Amino acid sequence: MRKSWFLAAALATALPLAANPAAGADKSLTVYTYESFIAEWGPGPKIEAAFEAECGCDLKWVGVADGVALLNRLKLEGAKAEAGIVLGLDTNLITDAKATGLFEVHGLDTAAISVPRDFSDDTFIPYDYGHFAVVYDSEAIETPPTSLKQLVEGDPAQKIVIQDPRTSTPGLGLLLWVKSVYGNDAAAAWQKLSKRVLTVTPGWSEAYGLFTSGEAPMVLSYTTSPAYHMVVEKTGRYQAAEFSEGHYLQIEVAGMLANAPDKDLAREFLAFMMTPGFQNEIPTNNWMMPAAAIDVALPEAFSKLVSPAKSFLYAPDEVAANRAAWIDEWLAAMSR
Repeated sequence: MRKSWFLAAALATALPLAANPAAGADKSLTVYTYESFIAEWGPGPKIEAAFEAECGCDLKWVGVADGVALLNRLKLEGAKAEAGIVLGLDTNLITDAKATGLFEVHGLDTAAISVPRDFSDDTFIPYDYGHFAVVYDSEAIETPPTSLKQLVEGDPAQKIVIQDPRTSTPGLGLLLWVKSVYGNDAAAAWQKLSKRVLTVTPGWSEAYGLFTSGEAPMVLSYTTSPAYHMVVEKTGRYQAAEFSEGHYLQIEVAGMLANAPDKDLAREFLAFMMTPGFQNEIPTNNWMMPAAAIDVALPEAFSKLVSPAKSFLYAPDEVAANRAAWIDEWLAAMSR
């Protein structure tokens, strides 16, 4: 998630953010998402303006810290959730999300969507994707790790900031990445890596803020994160390390709640999500890859990014069946 939050980490909050009411709008749609998506520097404000121009409605955002926190909020609110759309879960969470009984089949043609592994679902529609990566400060680290093994067994003095898999989709992604590579030896790998972890943050925003402020020379982020620095800050200082084993893939999705106050408007938003009005804002505002196979212009910086030779991605049902046990394994290993 996200990758849109680079400019003011300390300012982000988990408070609801409401859009300015569209002039004369007599219908509204509330979207739950993660806070960086709707920050003033994120894609949310531009998407809001474009969608309101088409729907004649008032689009309202409600932001929480990160994707797993988003699912946790839904579980707490249950059928009382006020949203029509939830945007910001990923494929690792959709089985658990469906199990809540809160989501409804969208019934839309998703032929425009084109993501790795040809993922498709009758309830959740992808809107972007990317690969997790260790992003490093090239002014602090001359020789970055070239494999997950090197990261795990590297110099404990060179710290990394990671995210909590209980609250963060990147944190969960790292958990699954380590499990993909190490399998039954994951606990031992986590125990070694713990010596390099400066801190574990609730979400991506806090972690990246610590990294860019110089608290640690490495952070768990995305292969696309350096594009922000190249495009906006005109610097190649921050780079993603390419790992020989491969990188874990994240596909972010949106879905419609069964109790959506206006289901027609909710479906209209999901359909809009697959058009240029939405997708054009993803690369240089959310700093991820667009999910729709349409003509989206990518800055030249994207051609300089790490392009993983191998992608890891667990099936949603396998994640749901093992997530609790793998998190317990992580907690035990990190506390030793």
